[in-house]
Amino acid sequence: MKYLNELLIPFQSTVLGTLGDNSYPFSSYAPFYYDGEVVYVFISDIATHAKNMQARPKASAFFIEDEHITENIFKRKRISLQCDVSKVSKDDASFEPVMEAFVSKQGETLTMLMGMGDFNLYVLTPIYGEATFGFGEAYNIGGEKMNQLVTRTGDSGHK
Repeated sequence: MKYLNELLIPFQSTVLGTLGDNSYPFSSYAPFYYDGEVVYVFISDIATHAKNMQARPKASAFFIEDEHITENIFKRKRISLQCDVSKVSKDDASFEPVMEAFVSKQGETLTMLMGMGDFNLYVLTPIYGEATFGFGEAYNIGGEKMNQLVTRTGDSGHK
């Protein structure tokens, strides 16, 4: 059985989908850190995606194989997570250890951003997800910690 952390290793950033004040989806991206259960992003509260998540604390995190390395543009490997969102206070006991791991993954630019008052840590907790690796290779994301590939049942496949 594959786990989400194995699949996310090649990714440095995620495409965020949030819902704007106008009820339309808004897409952006952010570097991320995944701890095996949840996705963390460290973003500016000035950014539209942060404002959207504060007003409507739900988002999608989308990971997709680079066009330049895919074998077939129609079969790009991808993972989509539907998430509940919350802001992690800088006083929270989890903040420092998460940020240390985040810097280890993403580098020293993050240390510089940590000095800016408008940047905050958000946690995206998956409640549903899907992973697709090609034609007929689609899975749900499930398990106790929402971090495992689960074979789909009941789908009749492509016609």
